[in-house]
Amino acid sequence: MNDRALFQPKLWTVLREGYDLATFRQDAIAGLTVAIVALPLAMALGIASGATPDKGLITAVVAGFLISALGGSRVQVGGPTGAFVVVIFNVIAQHGYDGLVLATFMAGAMLVAAGFAGLGRLIRFIPHPVVTGFTAGIAVIIASSQVKDFLGLQMEQVPAEFLPKWAAYFSALGTVQWPTLLIGAGSLGTIILLRKWAPKLPGFLISIVLAAVAVALLGLPVETVGGRFPDMPRGLPMPSIPAISLERMAALVPAAATIAFLAGIEALLSAVVADGMVGTRHRSNQELVGQGLANLGSALFGGLPATGAIARTATNVKAGARTPVAGILHALFLLLFILFATDLMAFVPMAALAAVLFMVAWGMSEYPRFLALLRMPNSDRAVLLLTFGLTILVDLTVAIGVGVTLASLVFMARMAEAVEIESGTGIRVDSELDGDDFAQREALPAGVEVFRITGPFFFGVAGELLDALRRLGQSPRVIILRMRLVSVLDADGVAGVMEFAEQAHRAGAVVILSGVQPQPRGMLARVKRDADHSTRFRMARDYPMAVDMAQRIMERLDRE
Repeated sequence: MNDRALFQPKLWTVLREGYDLATFRQDAIAGLTVAIVALPLAMALGIASGATPDKGLITAVVAGFLISALGGSRVQVGGPTGAFVVVIFNVIAQHGYDGLVLATFMAGAMLVAAGFAGLGRLIRFIPHPVVTGFTAGIAVIIASSQVKDFLGLQMEQVPAEFLPKWAAYFSALGTVQWPTLLIGAGSLGTIILLRKWAPKLPGFLISIVLAAVAVALLGLPVETVGGRFPDMPRGLPMPSIPAISLERMAALVPAAATIAFLAGIEALLSAVVADGMVGTRHRSNQELVGQGLANLGSALFGGLPATGAIARTATNVKAGARTPVAGILHALFLLLFILFATDLMAFVPMAALAAVLFMVAWGMSEYPRFLALLRMPNSDRAVLLLTFGLTILVDLTVAIGVGVTLASLVFMARMAEAVEIESGTGIRVDSELDGDDFAQREALPAGVEVFRITGPFFFGVAGELLDALRRLGQSPRVIILRMRLVSVLDADGVAGVMEFAEQAHRAGAVVILSGVQPQPRGMLARVKRDADHSTRFRMARDYPMAVDMAQRIMERLDRE
């Protein structure tokens, strides 16, 4: 792929390949489905961020349109997300809403510059314990911010800091409004039951509609969106350039950098998830450019920061989306709602939106990954818990900086430990590694492919392996991964192995790990305890044993 192609939006590629009515029909259905899911989320995230529900909807329309039209993924859907809630709330508190608009504008410019500088491939190397730690921390903060509305607590002001906030909650427990709690609990229960028994239905939308109907018919004294925001505007505002001054920009640089960092991380993670679901490959640098332009556009319309949304992207794929047109249509459907149904938002109970955000926080927590990382060595646990604690108790920017720095120091320490100078048999030629791998491949059974990894295996290597598989043209039925020279494997390395094994499993291939050394074997054994991962890969003592194992697997598959 040439350099020019790396900076072409996927929409251009799709239109050049040809776009027919049948594909449009699939994209339209997917776009409508995602719009139904995004509608309550955009409103709830706008309120949770310290703004208004219409700001969340404006962001979903403007940024959602631009992310799909100009991004580097075929099925990415963007808009406001939970990752920004804490940052937005703090920026508005410190600099006002006009300060947030300028910070979003600056973040958009940073993302565009990062994309053209080719930084798209670098962001994915942020360590998993750091990403999981601050994501789980944000989830706790989001859930904590909704306790007042969920319980209907009578409080004039809720402290911004985590510990004082909960102290204030406990002090106000005697003011719980039982009708509000009933509506909130009913909405939460509806979402949970629908996810379990009817996962294809839009649980968020159904829960807030039922809650609004119940409050209106029964005349319950429950606060609604219209009661808190009586003067919501209809439609989109006229675009305008935010007020810019060097002094104000200097004050907003840390906030803008945090917004850009979060937008880049979440967008590229979402694009990777989408690639795994549809079997395509996104253009990471163009995705950053598209995200940057989307944030510039959102700021021009007075919206919030935006990025790729993993849950909405997954919904888009499951609903049958094939091209970026689905994401564009999702934004247009939301625009129709803003133009013709804004008055209906006034009837939505705040407790119902709090229930929606509880579920958003639960999804963001990624508790299975969090628990899995707690089983990793002490250094990985320390990075995870430190990032998690700093996110909740101090500041998101501090948490990311400290987490990445500590993870880098841990990585350097591990690499230093892996370098040893020995005498005698410590310096030798390993017969397993002699010869040309391509020549060895000719002797393999048909349908078997082999790769050899030299040096540390971390998460980014998984992408290179997947690219190598795609270049083969036809997916093998058995893959041998030679790991004798991989002396150290950390949490990111485990994630890389599992990502590769998962993609191979979806393609119908069996993965055999050959010559795994003691430290990597111990790390992988921790993952094998999980029943969901126990069949994703097999281990062979050395390369000849792996070839023999592959031969038996091929014979069994041929008999079947």
